[in-house]
Amino acid sequence: MTVIGPSGGNGTLHDGGGGHPERPARVDAVMAGVADVALELGSDLEIVAPVPADLTALSRVHSASYLTRLEEFCRDGGGDLDPDTFARPDSWEAALLSAGAGLQAIDTLRRSGSGAAFVATRPPGHHALADRAMGFCLLNNVAVSAAALVAGDERVLIVDWDVHHGNGTQALFWDNPSVLYVSTHQSPFYPGTGGADEVGGGEARGLTVNVPLPAGATGDVVRRALDEVAAPVIEEFGPTWVLISAGFDAHRADPLADLGLSSGDFADLARTVASYAPRGGRVVAYLEGGYDLGALRSSVAATLGALSDAPTVGREHPTAGGPGVELVERAEAERERALGR
Repeated sequence: MTVIGPSGGNGTLHDGGGGHPERPARVDAVMAGVADVALELGSDLEIVAPVPADLTALSRVHSASYLTRLEEFCRDGGGDLDPDTFARPDSWEAALLSAGAGLQAIDTLRRSGSGAAFVATRPPGHHALADRAMGFCLLNNVAVSAAALVAGDERVLIVDWDVHHGNGTQALFWDNPSVLYVSTHQSPFYPGTGGADEVGGGEARGLTVNVPLPAGATGDVVRRALDEVAAPVIEEFGPTWVLISAGFDAHRADPLADLGLSSGDFADLARTVASYAPRGGRVVAYLEGGYDLGALRSSVAATLGALSDAPTVGREHPTAGGPGVELVERAEAERERALGR
């Protein structure tokens, strides 16, 4: 298991202050989770400092004008980009490191040929659009990595289990036949996208899979969404790499959302999603949301344990019995209707 991060060496970059939930303490919680699993992994755990992404990699997904505006905004002192999203003088550096960390994870796995990687950096990325920051996100980290892989003729599966729909990632690959985007998320909820009838366009029609879930949904419902709605599409697509937008705000303790998952559910999801890769060395998970520090710590430890085949790491039991089974069935039917089948 390779962990890339934290950004800035100690995670103190990009501090919004004032009690903003996307705060440097999140990285401390993540690295505490890494430490929790370290005894199980021993020499199999490698922690690598990130390097910044270059403009060539960023320009595959973000417009040149947006990158220039964001850099200048930070250099001029920063401020609020929208009611939720801030930037500070050092936020450009933090964003470059977060985007670069994913590219570094891919390079590390290519050299080793086995294992998995976890990108433990912030700010998160899956809401960032080609020309706009939003939802705490400045640059779309997972999209930068996916675009780099596609440039090398890879077929990329992105599974997004964050409690919020990854509208930025979906939009960036909406008509790209080399990327399959799968999202489970609370609905109705921010950012208001991610309906089951959103299925991709052009040559990528059918390569966007959304399963909206109600408040209170538990891990068994999310697993059913993957098994019944996503898995057949994934099998037909045949990914060569699997990237995970690993938000942990679907945890039942998270203060910003209302799903009912536990750290044990994230372990199960990580094991399931990793199985979609053709072989080891092709799975990278990226930190997205997760704002209760205790839940973030335990969920990261459980996820890393599952990705590293160390299931004895202490974690909560998986959850079951919550609402949403009927919405999974409805999502599958709505998707079929949208595809004209």
